[in-house]
Amino acid sequence: MARYKYEGRDRIKVRSGVVVASGRREAVSKLRDEGIRVIDIREMPTSALQKDISIGNPVKRDQFIMFLRQFSTLMRAGVTIVDSVHILSQQVESKPLQRALAEIAEELRKGNSLSNSLAKFPKIFEPLTINLVKAGELAGNIDESLDSLATHYDKAYQTRQKVISAMSYPVVVGILAIGVVIFLLSSIVPMFADMFSGFGGELPLITQFVMGASDFVQGYWYLLLLAGLTIVAVIWLMRKNPKGNMILDTLLIKAPIFGKIMQKSALARLTRTLSSLFSSSVPILQCLTMTEKVVDNAVMSKVILQARDSLERGGSLTEPMRKHWAFPPLIPHMISIGEQTGSLDHMLSKVAEFYEKEVEAETDRLKALIEPLMIVFLAAIVGTIVLSIMMPMFEMFQNVDNL
Repeated sequence: MARYKYEGRDRIKVRSGVVVASGRREAVSKLRDEGIRVIDIREMPTSALQKDISIGNPVKRDQFIMFLRQFSTLMRAGVTIVDSVHILSQQVESKPLQRALAEIAEELRKGNSLSNSLAKFPKIFEPLTINLVKAGELAGNIDESLDSLATHYDKAYQTRQKVISAMSYPVVVGILAIGVVIFLLSSIVPMFADMFSGFGGELPLITQFVMGASDFVQGYWYLLLLAGLTIVAVIWLMRKNPKGNMILDTLLIKAPIFGKIMQKSALARLTRTLSSLFSSSVPILQCLTMTEKVVDNAVMSKVILQARDSLERGGSLTEPMRKHWAFPPLIPHMISIGEQTGSLDHMLSKVAEFYEKEVEAETDRLKALIEPLMIVFLAAIVGTIVLSIMMPMFEMFQNVDNL
């Protein structure tokens, strides 16, 4: 199938967009069937050099959430699935999503289901999306499934953004501090080194330390660069290895200051995903399998996998959670209540809301605490270097006055 960019006119206005077809004649025929008289149509290039290169999901999360909201609105307004997808393929901002929707519209016209059509684009539509849409197709309420998906991704996105916001400030200030220190040690301090070499007396210890650090940065800067690259490479290799990934995620949620935020963020994502799947009547074993893949933490993924194995053996869902340190007692307790009352999805939703609020409160407290600490930290580093330069100069001035 090829993609054709067209410009045409319907009864109201000039239209332009992309149509997928096996040939130019078929593309013109499809547009004519939609009431569009073609003015110009050209096949779009498909060479490897002209394709979009993307890592991970090529569609931004906020754009994807907007797409789901618009899709749900169109469905509730009585627009058919094919027309809804066609309309959205012309107005979404993401180019990869535009192309995917154009091909999905073609699949729908051939009689394929929406869930099967979405499954052909796994980089854009996650298993969670496909399964909830499939559940909506079986229940006859695709619009509600789409709206539920939008809410799920929106809450997960907001929680993730809060965590990123809390962690970005110290990272940025830390990088700035390193840059300032390297600049001072490599450019400013050496200017005073020659002056102090003819001083004659013994330099203060703080000045000797800073001068030594300056000599090291100038003479062995490549070792610092190599050390940084080595750390990045080690972390990358550990992420590729299951055992290494488990170690990193364990350290991450046990880390001081940031550990609690990372743990609560992962718990919010886990419970929110389970709630969305249970509310759509997805089988419980399938829910756990999908959640184990969605939760971006190897420690909690292992516990979910153990819970699924426990259920398969006829055991309890909550027993592995009760025994693991990463799961607070609240979660297995609320799950047990939900199982007894038949409202597991509602209980999980309440737990997710609780941890989402906890993440928000923790990030607000952390930002309020970390900002003054980072400012003091940066001022202390720069102040130490400045003081190491000023102290010998004061002694030089005093010696001149005594003479």
